[in-house]
Amino acid sequence: MSGETAPPLARSTLDRAAHRRTDPGWLAQAWNRARVLVLDSGDEGRSLVRTDTAPPALVLVDPVDVPAAAAATSLFLGVEPDGVPVFAVDAPLPALPDTRAAHLREVGHLLGDRDAGLFTTALALLNWHLRHRYSSATGHPTEADEAGWSRVDAAGDRIWPRTDPAMIVLVHDGVRGLDGRCLLGNNASWPRIPGERRFSCLAGYVEPGESAEAAVLREVREEVGVAVEGIAYAGSQAWPFPGSLMLGFLATADPAHPVRVDPTEIAYARWFSRREIGAALAGRTVNVGGGDRLILPPPSSIALFLIHRWLDGHC
Repeated sequence: MSGETAPPLARSTLDRAAHRRTDPGWLAQAWNRARVLVLDSGDEGRSLVRTDTAPPALVLVDPVDVPAAAAATSLFLGVEPDGVPVFAVDAPLPALPDTRAAHLREVGHLLGDRDAGLFTTALALLNWHLRHRYSSATGHPTEADEAGWSRVDAAGDRIWPRTDPAMIVLVHDGVRGLDGRCLLGNNASWPRIPGERRFSCLAGYVEPGESAEAAVLREVREEVGVAVEGIAYAGSQAWPFPGSLMLGFLATADPAHPVRVDPTEIAYARWFSRREIGAALAGRTVNVGGGDRLILPPPSSIALFLIHRWLDGHC
């Protein structure tokens, strides 16, 4: 998926070539001609981006420049359209001119389709490995296998990467034009910054035995006490912090219904007009009370993608 209709971290040009993950001979040959993305888990999974290009671009290195220990646990990401394999490794970032270390949260929306897909996949896979050094079934240590797409313990118990499904929804009143409103919340766990209050879409994990649409109904009711209808799927993207798949929705609700927040989840929630959201996105100050100005979600998030969909009337 690519283009303006895609959430920022839902873009990719890579053929994952899953059938190659269990072919040691092919993988060994592929490594020698590969491009390698270096991520540093000790620096929150940052990677290098070029500073002399606009927009920024990921820096991929030659396999000969990768430390032997990192090469031994490389992760096979797939094959590029030009036929060149791509791997990722966990290692300190090299010192290269015209580059800087950057986090996916910071640059994901700025990268091209190819780089956004590479960075998102590599970080998601790296974070999964960091959290699964032991088997949940046996408690035994595990080692990476299948080119980084599984882990196995000494007894042969194998585990594969998983992501946690979560729903996120932009609740709106269905009214067209500048007076149309959407309902956003300030999460109780977010740090308070003097003079600012961040608002975003309502979100939560899908529970066992629950559909994503049922999770939308439940989470909105639990967090702000509002009933929604007209639930419509809008898109999804990985959110590898550390390992979620965000399922994005739009839904309607009646602003006349009282908002009653669950203080353990939401510190504050309120309806915003298109006029207010547009002003905030344009860099103008929108006061949300107590001397605080409105801060919207970061550009790499699917939350801002949903807000733009609503703002532009695509709902």
